[in-house]
Amino acid sequence: MVIHTPQRMAVLAEIAASVATLHPDRVIRVGVDGVDGAGKTTFADELADAITPTGRPTIRAGVDGFHHPRHVRHRRGRDSPDGFFHDSYDYAQLRTMLLDPLSPAGDRRYCTHAFDHETDQPVEPTWAHAPHDAILIIDGIFLHRPGLHSCWDYSIFLHVDFAVSLARAAERGDLDPDPAAPSNQRYVQGQLLYLNQCQPHNVASVVIDNNHLGTPRITRPATPTRTE
Repeated sequence: MVIHTPQRMAVLAEIAASVATLHPDRVIRVGVDGVDGAGKTTFADELADAITPTGRPTIRAGVDGFHHPRHVRHRRGRDSPDGFFHDSYDYAQLRTMLLDPLSPAGDRRYCTHAFDHETDQPVEPTWAHAPHDAILIIDGIFLHRPGLHSCWDYSIFLHVDFAVSLARAAERGDLDPDPAAPSNQRYVQGQLLYLNQCQPHNVASVVIDNNHLGTPRITRPATPTRTE
């Protein structure tokens, strides 16, 4: 769902301008983080569109392309919040196939999708070569956890209240809209573990209140970016 309101377009334009000027001589990696239902994929898609007029090519990816197999995801129990936080994704593969190749020392040969969590099967890798000035925009949960937070040249945390995010997820048919529903405890408690342990609100380059899709607000300005 694309929402073209003046405020949303202004926020996207501000972020796009900040991102597009970073390290014009190399690939940069941008993470769009937030809880399930925060609007990450839509925001990342719109950010890529907003960057296009700058002339820098974009690469879109999602952490959902790097799930662990179901038996790994559920090894602590199907309802385990710890399992949701720690076991959902194959971060080693995410780094090996996507993030590290697009790092300053990488060879720019990358793959954006390694596993189909719906069929619970690996997919045949499709490899591509990134332009030297490309911007990778990857959306997903838990992007500021240890082992990932240092990968980002710029990162965005979309803040959304659980009552709002779960209502959005329920519209997709994913989750119960009630934050207290037993079926949601794996997801809600797992994401609370992440929020409390990793403090993405304090680590991200910029925090955006995305509770109202038409009127997002930048609530914490960008911090100085790394220059290495």
